[in-house]
Amino acid sequence: MNQIDIVRLRGLANANEEDAALWRWFSLLLQDSRIRWRLTNDTWLVSVDHRHVATEATFDEAVRAAKARIEGTDKRR
Repeated sequence: MNQIDIVRLRGLANANEEDAALWRWFSLLLQDSRIRWRLTNDTWLVSVDHRHVATEATFDEAVRAAKARIEGTDKRR
């Protein structure tokens, strides 16, 4: 296995880890009825604890943005 393959595999492992963390976060909020989402005018709106936290073009992007904002890791601020 060459260096590029090793870097690629590490990248895949990191992406899988991030996805798992995202969907665990989402499912815990869903279980507690703390997260809501809605498709309006081709954009996804996500609210957590009755506070609007994300508006994005895709559901995946909206959930990721919501998690980043709730956890204070949003780089766009």
